[in-house]
Amino acid sequence: MEQKDIIEEKHEGSTVVEIISWFETWVANVSNFLWTYVLAILLIGAGIFLTIRLRFFQFRFFGHALSQTIGQIFKKDKHEGTITPFQAFTSALASTAGATNIVGVPVAIALGGPGALFWMWMVALIGMATKYSEIMLGVKYREKNKNGTWVGGPQYYIKKALGWDKVAAAFAFFLMIEAIPSLMVQSNSITTQVEGAFGWSTQITGLIMCGLVAIVVFGGIKRIGKVTDKMVPFMVITYLIGAFIVIFAHIGELPNVFGMIFTHAFTPISAAGGFAGAGIAQALRWGIARGLYSNEAGLGTAPITHAAAQTNHPSRQALWGIFSVFVDTIVICTVSGLAVLVTGTWMEVSADNASNMIGTAFGTVMGETFGGSFIAIFLFFFVITTVGVLIFFGEKQAEYLFGLKGSKFMRIIYIAAIYVGAIGGLQFVWQFLDLLLAFVLLCNIIPLVFLHKEIRAMTDDYINRIYRKKEGKPSIQLFSDQSDKDISQ
Repeated sequence: MEQKDIIEEKHEGSTVVEIISWFETWVANVSNFLWTYVLAILLIGAGIFLTIRLRFFQFRFFGHALSQTIGQIFKKDKHEGTITPFQAFTSALASTAGATNIVGVPVAIALGGPGALFWMWMVALIGMATKYSEIMLGVKYREKNKNGTWVGGPQYYIKKALGWDKVAAAFAFFLMIEAIPSLMVQSNSITTQVEGAFGWSTQITGLIMCGLVAIVVFGGIKRIGKVTDKMVPFMVITYLIGAFIVIFAHIGELPNVFGMIFTHAFTPISAAGGFAGAGIAQALRWGIARGLYSNEAGLGTAPITHAAAQTNHPSRQALWGIFSVFVDTIVICTVSGLAVLVTGTWMEVSADNASNMIGTAFGTVMGETFGGSFIAIFLFFFVITTVGVLIFFGEKQAEYLFGLKGSKFMRIIYIAAIYVGAIGGLQFVWQFLDLLLAFVLLCNIIPLVFLHKEIRAMTDDYINRIYRKKEGKPSIQLFSDQSDKDISQ
């Protein structure tokens, strides 16, 4: 080959690399802009709007929500539906509880300081109204497919309630595609953890994951529900016990830690140790972003599983949305945050290695080796249930767009994506995750706001016909706007 040809070939190769690099940077910049400004404002604004329209329902009826959710888990429900209300809850929780709560919280603290935890709580409190609303609509507009299984989600209520067929199809398409990079990232996060803790190759872990997930997802939502209602509570409780052991071992630090959380939510914090320091904007940005990402309120995924639940009223099932945000963010995220704060690992571990903070924190009590292994094992099982539910989400979108055959085809694609992600392949695709999530969220949150009258009318109906009747209280008009039509009649 002549020197000229070699130079031209190198030039062409470098040009391709530059184009790819430029495109990756562009995708990252667009994603950051959307999540930092547009989506944060939309989600928080929608949450506040729905909270006010529902007269702070999630706070006033929080005790009732607990009694009708966790207080009813052993009760047999004979109402229409495919799975029990608790199975629907654990299936939805499986898609959010895990890596985001365990690894994502330390990342938020590393980049936004202790004050980020405060803003995470604020997002959760208003997110309860959002999640309640979308689950309620998902159950109200559900329908049976050709297999006799109840299906529902944003694509159904967007089409049926608003007649926005193209927006409904866009939601289904973006979520169907988004599941691919999401599965890749989830599987890669655990294979690298397992490799670091036990020395297993990513290929072996990837194959094990594919096999376990296939066994679960080929059984449909009934098998997914049976797996999650046993695994998720056990994993959550065991992780919380481990985290509380760490926190109580450093209980003398708690007053100072809570002081930092509340103080630095509104004032900057200077650099210390491996922590680079953070301003108010960073605490706000990372607290909001991780809070929204951890509980998925407004994303529209929870209604997909809850639509299959056995229930006698949409609002009754939607109470699980309030409880799930509480468990996911107020409980799990809080103990994760407190564990890294009381142990001081947030100042010892650099932001680049923030995902290792929780393992390091556990290591201060359990020993470095056991602490890392403990987190790796639990992340593995969390991810198994998470990817199983993510595949179900994607399948339901394919079913909506292309029928049952399309659903089965995408199931194969998703299982293959788990292995490709496990070995670190096609990382370019991962760059699209946040961007696709942004499109999914936009397709759901805007219709949700437009349907606020239905949401509050159905809530009014539930309070009068079920809640107040059960309590032996006379019916009331919860909302003052007499022009709203009672859509439940």
